[in-house]
Amino acid sequence: MTDDRYERGMAVRRAVLGDAHVDRAEARRSPLTSDFQDYITRCAWGEVWTRPGLDRRTRSCITVAMLVALNRGEELAMHLRAALTNGVTVDELKEVLLQTAVYAGVPAANTAFRIASEVLEG
Repeated sequence: MTDDRYERGMAVRRAVLGDAHVDRAEARRSPLTSDFQDYITRCAWGEVWTRPGLDRRTRSCITVAMLVALNRGEELAMHLRAALTNGVTVDELKEVLLQTAVYAGVPAANTAFRIASEVLEG
């Protein structure tokens, strides 16, 4: 039986993160990580990101806020770029980061602004 969640997920993953990023992730796939990569593609991208209840812009803003709160810098950088792809503006990302300072703490937002500066300002 074919799992169309994987195909849908890979299409969304490529649309949001870009072919180059997904191709790099796929090139690093190993016997250890293969099942995990399939899981991410099916569940995160094929089930959640394809749901009709929120558009991709909103999902990106939520994801950025959660990554700030959880102090996940590597993923934050990737999802800041993805947010731009999904139509979120730099000003909107700045507001998301300011909002996280109130609810996740100034140290978390400070780190996030540093990462955002590197990603968004070069």
